[in-house]
Amino acid sequence: MGDYGIRIDRDGTWYHLGTPINRLPLVKLFATVLHRDEDGGYSLRTPFERGRITVDDAPFTIVEAWYDDTGSPDVTNRSLMLRTNLDRIVAAGPEHRIRVETNPENGEPRPYIDTGNGLDALITRSVFYDLVDQAVTLERDGETVLGLWSDGIFHELGSI
Repeated sequence: MGDYGIRIDRDGTWYHLGTPINRLPLVKLFATVLHRDEDGGYSLRTPFERGRITVDDAPFTIVEAWYDDTGSPDVTNRSLMLRTNLDRIVAAGPEHRIRVETNPENGEPRPYIDTGNGLDALITRSVFYDLVDQAVTLERDGETVLGLWSDGIFHELGSI
């Protein structure tokens, strides 16, 4: 397996040999063959070729989030919809969980959602702040946690 010279930086911009790939349809096409390897790395795979790429953090970013108000009126069953920088829509739920990691260097939260097939999307800071603004509290194991309900799952954003 060779190296394609492709890198996805922390904000989701794709580069080839150091130059940004500015053609969104081409990036979307590449994203359809993006895979997470067993060793944790990333590759682009077609039936005929396979090559490694570099991903600085997560291959995608979440640039928009909203609740789908056409579903259940029950707050725990509404669907939180998230849009990636490549216009893919993901509904937070049992198969697409939100998790928040803490940066060990500065203590800042790093929120992600699993978009499927081991491919994460980093939730951008502005979207994360919007989600925190909409969050509710829940008592869990004697601790108050902040989070969001979506498709019957409570997605924890942090402790209060």
